[in-house]
Amino acid sequence: MEMTAQSIDGARLIELKRAEDSRGSFFEAFRASWLDNSQPWVQWNVSRSRAGVIRGLHFHRRQTDYWHLVSGNVTAALIDIRPDSPTHGQSLCVPLSGSQAQALVIPPGILHGFRADTDVVLMYLLDREYDPTDENSVRWDDPELNLSADWYATPHPILSDRDINARLLKDIGCEWHM
Repeated sequence: MEMTAQSIDGARLIELKRAEDSRGSFFEAFRASWLDNSQPWVQWNVSRSRAGVIRGLHFHRRQTDYWHLVSGNVTAALIDIRPDSPTHGQSLCVPLSGSQAQALVIPPGILHGFRADTDVVLMYLLDREYDPTDENSVRWDDPELNLSADWYATPHPILSDRDINARLLKDIGCEWHM
């Protein structure tokens, strides 16, 4: 396992060690000891998305996510909107592939989501049980987010009603703003 800090404080990409032989492959997708999280990991979710879907963008004040892409390819979008963070206002897109043994750690206060570049299966762990009062949505195409041009070039993404109706970051009405 090799952990690489990303340009946003607290976000990490974990390259998992895969063992392969003629039967196939094996790797450990998660060990609690890899992370210095004081919360236990308490919920495991599986999300399936068709190519062209964008999920998010969302942020939580209290919840950490641990994403592992089981199959397919996504572009994950991360934006630091924590007011006291040393990387406040920074954004990045991280390509993830189910053909790679990797995971992405997303701390609280990071606006995040993904674009399914193919059909995908995403497994993700949470360090708190899902609480809808701790989830906030921001429009995926908000120009204030300063994501790469490729992210905004998605012509007609498939969105949930919640994501269609998400507000701009400047309109969320709280201190979590750039």
